[in-house]
Amino acid sequence: MNKDDITFLTEEQIYGENRLKIFEFDHIHAEISDFAILLGGITELPFDDSTTFSYNKGYYWTKTITEINTHRIKIINGYDATYDDYSWLRFYGSRVVLPYLSIKSFTENDHSLENGVISVNFGMYPQMAASNVISSILENEFSKGKLKIVGKYTTDSISTEDEDSFFKAKEHYVYEYNGNRYVRVVGDVGTVGSTLSNSSTVLAKTGYWIKVEPITWLVDVKADVAISERILFSGIQFAHYDTSIESFEETDIKMFMKNYFLPDIISDLKIPLTIKVEEVKEEVKETRVKRPTLKKNPYNLDFTEVSEEDIIKGAIESGVAVFLHGPSSEGKSARVKQIDPNCEIIYLRNATPESLNGKSVYNQSTGEMMDVPPTWLKKLQEKCEKEPDRLHVVFFDEITNALPSIQGIAFNIVLDREVNGIWKLPDNARIVAAGNDMKDSLAANQLAEPLFNRFAHVYIKTTTSSWLKWASENNIHPAIYAYIAFKGEKALRSEYNGEKPNADPRKWEMASKMLYKAGNPKMLRSLVGEDITKEFVAFCNQKVITLEDVLDDNYTEIDIQALNTAEKYATTIGLVQVDEDNLVKVRSFILSELGEEFCSLFDLQWCHGDERRLELIAEAKLTKGKVKVKK
Repeated sequence: MNKDDITFLTEEQIYGENRLKIFEFDHIHAEISDFAILLGGITELPFDDSTTFSYNKGYYWTKTITEINTHRIKIINGYDATYDDYSWLRFYGSRVVLPYLSIKSFTENDHSLENGVISVNFGMYPQMAASNVISSILENEFSKGKLKIVGKYTTDSISTEDEDSFFKAKEHYVYEYNGNRYVRVVGDVGTVGSTLSNSSTVLAKTGYWIKVEPITWLVDVKADVAISERILFSGIQFAHYDTSIESFEETDIKMFMKNYFLPDIISDLKIPLTIKVEEVKEEVKETRVKRPTLKKNPYNLDFTEVSEEDIIKGAIESGVAVFLHGPSSEGKSARVKQIDPNCEIIYLRNATPESLNGKSVYNQSTGEMMDVPPTWLKKLQEKCEKEPDRLHVVFFDEITNALPSIQGIAFNIVLDREVNGIWKLPDNARIVAAGNDMKDSLAANQLAEPLFNRFAHVYIKTTTSSWLKWASENNIHPAIYAYIAFKGEKALRSEYNGEKPNADPRKWEMASKMLYKAGNPKMLRSLVGEDITKEFVAFCNQKVITLEDVLDDNYTEIDIQALNTAEKYATTIGLVQVDEDNLVKVRSFILSELGEEFCSLFDLQWCHGDERRLELIAEAKLTKGKVKVKK
């Protein structure tokens, strides 16, 4: 295989009179992979006319250079149309092209599509997002450092908003879990708000797990052309505006594909390239300015990923006041209480100057006015004096919903660590504040700039995966857990219109308590609204294989085949009730009949973080002799 053969198609090959047979059968528009979306790739609307998720149509480069002097390149959009745009833009995707004969001997899963067109698999690359369940498990394992690195894929580290910088390689490490491979990707700033194939909405500074999968190629056998079915990556400039593009061979994206992309996708296949990968790396090195060898990390700093909780804890321990931003129901108070369960909470929305600053009262015995500290300060002083070796938090909640005058008093406390100019906060007292941003609450006021600048700021947004992790540890009703795991972000929260109930993380916690007590899911319409309740009722009211059925072998292969995905979720969650004595049999049933994904869901729910149960699951995984289940 010659690495120089990797290329793009021309506009003529797609739209011309003698276009490839591939495009005679509606393959011009292309699905953009979740990996490409997270790298900054733009998409058309992810939903069809029926509002049912289908797939994202993306934009991709051709190699037709329309105007050399102005760096304009022909682009194919998501609706089969063509236009031209600047070569230095990073948000267009790539459908890669190879000569079919160069990969023919290494292809798998070959099958015919239309006259002269076939579909083959060749190479491995990160493409689509893992399910919400698997993503939650992976994130948990990743945070504990338990995942094994087995490879890497290279992209550009430069943001799509930066049109000036040259390519700078970024490595995405490949992690192995249950025989599959995944990469963890934090989305480009330009992709926030996009929808992935698992229905997740891309949030800022959040990691998403993308599965490494075989690449599918569409092949025009007669023309000896194989083009990737999907748009595989984005974020790469076709050519920097300081780079000549008289021909495609001189472009930045060509260099990326032959020096990084192609070696990455065939790394497991041991296919020799005309120039070895090691020589490619040397070639790249030679193009760089030689610099003296400098010591990395001379200050011995820790560069591991940190969570919002880590930042909050670090700020508290270092004596820096911290402000938690986010909509209602995102668990801001819960995060503070995890650090200090007995924190002193002051609800500033209802606060008065006296409740914050104290008051002056007449002393009858002396005939003079005397200053009395506020109740919250007395309690804080008592706790700090009683436990001088512990840090105690005073929590100013709903600060953005407070009147400007109340914010002013709070500012003095935060700035000077002093109340009413009289009483100092104890040395082991720490300040945390929280509030809604104006975009999240009609009742919120803008935080005064001097007050804003006195805090470290943490922006809280509960993801589906983080909520599921929390739910598994806090006895949330299994039916609710299964429903959210199945539906994702669209079920976790719905839009508030000011008139009817809407779903959010806090409402689902309340719904769990009601469901445990009342047992009737229709009652939840008072919390999460009519539409979601109807969907939830339908989810709960479906056929399942019960625990008793599994233990008594009271099912058939036909029963299992009849289960749809939602029913498999419901079945799995229902089996979580199994005791330790019957664990192996139930788990063997799930693994053999429902599959690895549902087995992982079962493991997560059954353990609930319990150390003994985690050990039992580990033992079950190591058990060579599985319980024979009924067919």
